[in-house]
Parts: sequence; structure tokens; C-alpha cells
Amino acid sequence: MNTRCKLVSAICFCCLTSMGALAQESGEGGGAAVPPRHHPPQDRMLHEKFYSTWHMPDHPNQSCCNMADCYPTEIKSVGDQIYARRREDGKFILVPPEKVEHNRDNPDGRNHLCAPPPSGYNPVDTVFCFALGGAT
Repeated sequence: MNTRCKLVSAICFCCLTSMGALAQESGEGGGAAVPPRHHPPQDRMLHEKFYSTWHMPDHPNQSCCNMADCYPTEIKSVGDQIYARRREDGKFILVPPEKVEHNRDNPDGRNHLCAPPPSGYNPVDTVFCFALGGAT
């Protein structure tokens, strides 16, 4: 192999390696962009003070969050039902009334959803906990 071919091969290898590491680090895979499954730096204090001590309204002995399941979200209302946007796929999922927090103040005025990513591990559109924006 001549020097030019070796140089081009080395550059291509470095680019491909760093792109794979970047995709893995950001939670991407299979060609689809997926948000990371960890709290961004600006929400770490929120997790430490709110998410880590939040328990399911309908199962007070079970935690809402496993370090990645809770996040601020958008909502829409249809009649008296609340739908929250799941971050992984942008789908608005129904928030069951028993999953809405009523006994704890919301820390920052935003809506918060605790839900697993869509997968075969949990029932479709599972919601662990939900806090409506503002003091609830």
C-alpha cells in the first residue's frame, strides 16, 4: 500500500470509530436518533431533589424513577384526559388518573413524566408517575 492509501485509510478509520462512539454516547443506534437515557446536566439537581425521592401515587412503596425514566415533558388535554409526550418517540401517551401526583409540590413548574422507553419489557405506553406543571 502506498503512503497516500494508508493515510486515507487511517483517516476513514478514525472518522468511523469516532462516529460510532458518538452515536453510542448519545443513545443513538440503528440509524434512529434517540435521546440519551440519562438526565442532562441542567436537570441533575432536579433528579437529586425530586425524582430520586418520588414514589408512585398508586403504589407508594415503588419508586417512579431509575435515574433515567423521569423528565420534563409537553402535554395535551383531551376532555378530562391528559396525554404526555414520550421523549423517545414523541408519541403522546395517556396518563392514567391514578398516576398523577397530588400529594407533592412540583419542583420547577414544568410537567414531568416518568415512563420507560417503548419496548417489550413493559406494557405498551406504561406510565409510572406524572406531575402536572405548577404546584399540584
